[in-house]
Amino acid sequence: MDAMRSILAKRKEGMRFVGIPSFCTASDLVIEACLKQAKRFDDYVLVEATANQVNQFGGYTGMKPADYRDFVYKIADGVGFPREKIILGGDHLGPLTWVNEPEKEAMEKSVTLVKMFVSAGFKKIHLDTSMRVGDDPADQPLSDETIARRGAILYEACEEAYQELLKKNPEEQRPAFIIGSEVPIPGGAQEVEDSLSVTKPEAVEKTLKTYEEQFEKRGIRDAFQNIIGIVVQPGVEFGDADFFRYDRAEARELTKAMKKYDNIVLEGHSTDYQPAEALKEMVEDGIAILKVGPALTFALREGLFALSMMEKILVPEEKQAGFMEVMEETMMENPKDWQKHYHGTDEEKALKRRYSFSDRCRYYFAQPKMQEAVKKLFANMEEVEIPLSMLHQYMPYQYLKVRDGKLSRNPRDLAEDFVVHVVEDYNYATKLNYTIGDVFVK
Repeated sequence: MDAMRSILAKRKEGMRFVGIPSFCTASDLVIEACLKQAKRFDDYVLVEATANQVNQFGGYTGMKPADYRDFVYKIADGVGFPREKIILGGDHLGPLTWVNEPEKEAMEKSVTLVKMFVSAGFKKIHLDTSMRVGDDPADQPLSDETIARRGAILYEACEEAYQELLKKNPEEQRPAFIIGSEVPIPGGAQEVEDSLSVTKPEAVEKTLKTYEEQFEKRGIRDAFQNIIGIVVQPGVEFGDADFFRYDRAEARELTKAMKKYDNIVLEGHSTDYQPAEALKEMVEDGIAILKVGPALTFALREGLFALSMMEKILVPEEKQAGFMEVMEETMMENPKDWQKHYHGTDEEKALKRRYSFSDRCRYYFAQPKMQEAVKKLFANMEEVEIPLSMLHQYMPYQYLKVRDGKLSRNPRDLAEDFVVHVVEDYNYATKLNYTIGDVFVK
């Protein structure tokens, strides 16, 4: 049994704590940090790429699905993490990046997209057809029938790609699928509203029923043997400076109703910035797949900023990498990935470019100027000795680990440990009897 389906099997046996975090990122440093941390466990790591990051045209990373696979595997090989313990996932696969095109063209591209992900060996496929395309009425909500019809088309395309894989390898695992029509937008909301509507049980039931009808129309008989999860809105979201904490009482109607579906789990998107206890409650309540993305690169950016602050003190000005300044320059020179998301005065937008929870700066980490600045920052900080007292000021959590011999003062390790601090919360939520604190747990 593959790792994703084993979650279902264990939960059927009454193991309420069983779940898995989904690390949705294309950052090499974030992936490296997640895999290094995972080496502590004989466990799987789920790493996902979103359709706007990776697609047949390269996405904003310049990578196609097979490129992303090789990118992750190269990082794994470098840290000694076994490839067979990596689950590759495709997130928001559908017409996400072609919403301005008519259905015919958008769906043709979507079919190509999902086939490429399956052919490249991705084993968790999130089919997302919840967005309007160019010829959908702008003044009407997208119907469940339209969403499910398009989703069934993509499922069928995935199955075709999988059958081609079987010809090459009869032991090839079948992908596990996630569906759902109440899907939060990738990367968090632009604004956090005063309230957030939790998915109604009847909406989930209608989605499942409508998908069954569409599968039946297309002669697909066994799809729900391979659909292991459905995306819902359990009441979590984040914006620039705020987030909605999970409230299990508000979600109780949904999570209680879903207990009758023992062949499917809930997938929660935008779980970023949730406290560890809230994440644990979500898993216990049946939200067993926890998607996290911006919080990981937000944490990495914090680590790099902290190193930059120490660099300003320890390294001569003419040698400094100036990472914080380079990031601002890069974002201002290429504003398309943040200007529609950050609003307000020039001062407010400048603050958001650096510190927003939505973390649009993650779109720029692959830029050559940013890569060079990070490389120079690490090199500069390797040449100096960071006083323990200064580490206490700028990296208090890492200070504790360095003090106790659990972490080196290597700048790359220090920056990546900011990501580890986030990963620890997800370990706590999805692993039985896991303990977390401000110190490294053996």
